[in-house]
Amino acid sequence: MNALTKHRIAVIVAGIDQSYQSAILEGMRTSAAGCGLDISVFASFSGTMGNPRHDTGEFNIFRLPDFSDFDGAVLLTNTIDYPPVVSDIITRIRQAKIPAVCIDNDIPDMLYIGIDNRTAMRRITEHFIKVHGFTDICYISGPADNPESADRLGAFLDVMKEHGLSVDDENIYYGDFRGPSGAAAAEHFLAVREKMPQALICANDVMAATAINRLAEAGYKVPGDIAVSGFDNTYSRHNYQVELTTVDRPLTLSGSLACKMLRDYFAKTLSGRSVVLDMSVLFAESCGCSTASVSDIEEYRRLNYNNYRKFELSEHYLSDFNRLSCDLLGCNSFNEYIASLKGFVKQMDPGEFYFCLCENWDDETVVEPTSHQEVKIPDSYTESVITAVAYKNGEFLEGGTFPTSQLLPFSDADEPAGKFFYFVPLHFGERCLGYMAIRDCKVPLHNTVFQNWCISISNSLENIRKLINMDFAVRRLSRLYTRDTFSGIYNRNGFVEATAELYRKCAEEHREIMLMFIDLDGLKVINDTYGHSVGDNAISDIAEILCDTCVNNEIFCRFGGDEFIIFSADSSDLMAKKLTKQIGDAINSINESGVNPYELSASTGYVIAVPEPDEDLFNFVTAADKKMYIEKRKKKLSRYLKS
Repeated sequence: MNALTKHRIAVIVAGIDQSYQSAILEGMRTSAAGCGLDISVFASFSGTMGNPRHDTGEFNIFRLPDFSDFDGAVLLTNTIDYPPVVSDIITRIRQAKIPAVCIDNDIPDMLYIGIDNRTAMRRITEHFIKVHGFTDICYISGPADNPESADRLGAFLDVMKEHGLSVDDENIYYGDFRGPSGAAAAEHFLAVREKMPQALICANDVMAATAINRLAEAGYKVPGDIAVSGFDNTYSRHNYQVELTTVDRPLTLSGSLACKMLRDYFAKTLSGRSVVLDMSVLFAESCGCSTASVSDIEEYRRLNYNNYRKFELSEHYLSDFNRLSCDLLGCNSFNEYIASLKGFVKQMDPGEFYFCLCENWDDETVVEPTSHQEVKIPDSYTESVITAVAYKNGEFLEGGTFPTSQLLPFSDADEPAGKFFYFVPLHFGERCLGYMAIRDCKVPLHNTVFQNWCISISNSLENIRKLINMDFAVRRLSRLYTRDTFSGIYNRNGFVEATAELYRKCAEEHREIMLMFIDLDGLKVINDTYGHSVGDNAISDIAEILCDTCVNNEIFCRFGGDEFIIFSADSSDLMAKKLTKQIGDAINSINESGVNPYELSASTGYVIAVPEPDEDLFNFVTAADKKMYIEKRKKKLSRYLKS
């Protein structure tokens, strides 16, 4: 097989706003084209809100890809802190029978790229004990079920035990590799210990940095009062309050190697299933070691300028995102919402952007208990999705509806390899609304600002969904107020609303009106003889007859019980007689069909008049009722029942 034949690769990752993930993805992005790969990154921002329902919605993005439609995968499952989700992903990869490269999580039947976490952590721990003489050391770990985290903690505990040093459970804090958990860990140690430890070893740099900041707030100096170390060197160690002792590892190279391993796999030139990368421990100021790593003033200037530019860009995009959020939350309709979103997309000017909504995204399902269980909120992708926004090469396109398994509304099979798409979820809590697909965006996506934007987009979309359903609920309530729930035609309230304006104009313009009163004959006898359900059928028959015969702008309703009324403007006596005959003919047609055990019959009466401006419409109802009653008295009840 040609090594540069284009292949589709799915990447699974959580937390792309973190430096670790960002560096690996950057390595993949720069290597994709050269390896003949199109990359689809399925990214969640789970674990950041402390809300299980939110995480459920985030995790759903991992269910979007059908792995059998891909040629291979790259898994950063160590970034997902929920084992059942990881297990599901791995199971589906195996079922699809595609090659997968796992980064920093060695799964036996898959390709693997990683480092020797245990050796690196052993070196740091031994350095703290042997070089600095520390005996009282606390540890900030990542999640207990994370493979890398477990290896690093295990190495720390092994070295402590080898040197006869005990570590109580309260001296280990389990974080999530994110900044806030480092500060929370420092807070924990400040609270549970009478005296702070001599040293604090952290499972990554981000937690180390925030721990140092919290310690500084409490009056502790690093390394004067307490030594601290990190791991991963994910963000230049020169940017912290002190030069950070850490482990330098080639994260960008990991991403690049993942692409190359898949390329070699497809070309059948792969030399081995695993690669363990070199790493080096950088001992610096935070553990008490002297350092002269940044002695050049030009290096300081470069660092300061880079940090300034990052801050400036973040401020710029944060301002844009805040403006978009306000605009979206201010929309009162779906069309307004999409127009506002399109304006921002044009400003972002990505290579491609697709806003794909589930077919049931505006479903009115709410949490309402039934007799057995709660109504299920739509929490998965529909078989097809609607392209609400499609933007490609500077133009908005009509995307239409397409199969969800296709992921994008347009095929890119004939385009060069190297496309790098991000797929992020649209959801509110566990309610699945759809997803966004973005390629080559000017806005930095590996940023918490982008995460906030995604949350804002989803929340404002949910707001529009609720507005749509609120409007639907109002219309439904209005229908209940104005419609007869049994027959479906207007009730008295609906009749009054429907005729009010036309009746007023007729009175003002001296136009004739017709008011006809219809009463079903012998309903009590039908009910007593055959039961109320049969009597209900008789009422429905009359309602259906009115629907079929009142086709010249007449307004009709079930006035109550077995009574119906019809109103029309600009009607004549001849027209009223014709309508009366049509109703009678329809009744005869039903009787001739023999569908009922009784003869359907109704008495009618009508008035033709020109109303006075202040005259009540129901005066004519009363007059028509009197005429109807004259007709009814002529009939005998016995004819209504069959012998």
